[in-house]
Amino acid sequence: MNDSPARHTTGITTDTAWVAWADREASRRSTELDRTEALRLLGSVSLGRIVFTQDALPAIRPVNHLLHHGEVIIRTHEGAALATLTEHADAEGVVVAYEADAIDPATHCGWSVVVTGYCHLVTDPADLDHYQALLHPWTDHRMTHALRIRPDLVTGVRLSR
Repeated sequence: MNDSPARHTTGITTDTAWVAWADREASRRSTELDRTEALRLLGSVSLGRIVFTQDALPAIRPVNHLLHHGEVIIRTHEGAALATLTEHADAEGVVVAYEADAIDPATHCGWSVVVTGYCHLVTDPADLDHYQALLHPWTDHRMTHALRIRPDLVTGVRLSR
């Protein structure tokens, strides 16, 4: 359902009520976040979306995460597309983007952070055990793998009135 007033146009004339509503809705200020604040906000939530390439097309998956020593950690299951990609990746890893946000649905204010970097499979047994203790899956899959994303590029924006 759309809360906008009815818009009626004839030629180049636009309904003034619609213009006033659109201007009011667009009156939010967008402020760029610095890296430190963006990572702090990312660490304050537990759900995000990972973007990677699968069969030459973009793929997006919602996942829970934690921020540990400035890196994004997610868990996945054996056979998952991203786990398979990272298992067969070269030393640099797999390029991914990770996005998380907190936007109020009523005011449309909040923030959004995107990190882009290389994703690697966690292979150290002690690290894997540590992440399994800290990061619990939200689904019924047996999450046997952990992935580490090094945030090379961090961008963020805060939307406020």
